[in-house]
Amino acid sequence: MLRNSAFLHWAQRVLHTQAFRITLVFVFFYAVTATALVAFTWWNSQRALDAQTDQTIEAEVAGLRDTYLRLGVIGLSDVINGRVAQHGSGIYYLESPSRAVLAGNLLGIPETAKSVGGFFEFEYQRAQQSETVTRTARGEGFTLPGGYILLVARDVTDQKYSRKKFFTTIPWTIGLMLLLGIAGGVLLSRNILRRLDTITRTSSEIVAGDFSRRVPITPAGDEFDTLAENLNVMLERTERLMKGMREVVDSVAHDLRTPLNRLRNRLEDMQRKLSPEDPHLDDIDSAIAETDRLIGTFNALLLIAEADSGMTRGSMSAVDLSAIVADIADLYAPLAEEKEIVLEVAPSGVLTIEGNRSLVSQALANLIDNAIKYTPSGGHIWVAATETPAGIDLCVADNGPGIPVQDRTRVLERFVRLEKSRNSPGTGLGLSLVAAVARMHEAKLTLGDNAPGLKATISFPRTFVKKGNRE
Repeated sequence: MLRNSAFLHWAQRVLHTQAFRITLVFVFFYAVTATALVAFTWWNSQRALDAQTDQTIEAEVAGLRDTYLRLGVIGLSDVINGRVAQHGSGIYYLESPSRAVLAGNLLGIPETAKSVGGFFEFEYQRAQQSETVTRTARGEGFTLPGGYILLVARDVTDQKYSRKKFFTTIPWTIGLMLLLGIAGGVLLSRNILRRLDTITRTSSEIVAGDFSRRVPITPAGDEFDTLAENLNVMLERTERLMKGMREVVDSVAHDLRTPLNRLRNRLEDMQRKLSPEDPHLDDIDSAIAETDRLIGTFNALLLIAEADSGMTRGSMSAVDLSAIVADIADLYAPLAEEKEIVLEVAPSGVLTIEGNRSLVSQALANLIDNAIKYTPSGGHIWVAATETPAGIDLCVADNGPGIPVQDRTRVLERFVRLEKSRNSPGTGLGLSLVAAVARMHEAKLTLGDNAPGLKATISFPRTFVKKGNRE
């Protein structure tokens, strides 16, 4: 069963390759063109044979008519009987005005000879090896002076048989061409797929975080090897850029985060040394709050950079989304309760994905934090993780003011805030981080209308879902 499924999957991939389609189209047009050429050649040869037969009949008719005019009906009968005795391919029939057969090798004249002018084809009976067979002839019938009817024809059974054989063979020929073309297309597509699969596997490993991988190059030196060489050059440059970016991030994290934390600690020390009545206490509180905002902005920018660069892909592991939802909801429950907001978590079974637990938790925390900020007192927030046919959806919905449709793409950019409708404190990096985490997990972040409110959904694809989930 598994073998059949794998074969069907492979066959489906081959049928959908561009190489197979091009081969099939080429073979189809080749078959049509070849058939048209053969058909034209056959038609032209048949027309030539018919013309030759008609010329022979016309010559015989002219000679027999002249014989009739010179020797009369008796002389004509003798000539016809003499030709019949030679057992050639000629067919003759002479009939008197009283419908009596005077000469020839036909038992009777076809009805078409009496009504159709010019050349025509007809079937006749002929003795062959002690049996009577039906054959086809082409001839011309006309009336002689005195009411005599003369028919002169030639046997064309072999030509008719070849014509029938041609029409029978053409469909098989086209079918054979298409079959061989499909087989060639499958072989060509299989070779191309094998080369493409190598590139795909390498690129997948690079996307997974292994920037040292390179596309293998074969001794063939074909177009795929040229593509592989160019990709490897690009990958080397990308690896150098990623390495430099990682060094910059590490340096920034070390050179800025430490001084900021040290500054905050000194401010707290000064705060503790001052008396509660000191007029500088409020200024120090403001400085600490501003320092916390800078540290938060700095940490958010670092997380976004790490997520977008893929540096955290190597730390991916099995993550239970239902457990993350429960933990983050417990963390924000006191804040929601303080604002008199109902924070409801939909029950779910174990829903496991392959991901970075820290970043997924931070993304969910940002969504819940935003929902609490912009949901008025007495509002409601729903948090749910559900399995769908396409994967797993992590959803946070509220009944706050929501986000206008025209702004839902713009708010995912860094430092963008909708000041006209939302004046709460923040950096404008929360949704940017959520979008970066979604991109890193090849998920889709959707901001929809909760009527009223906002419904933010991170849709993790089926490729990131671990087997064994249960509701």
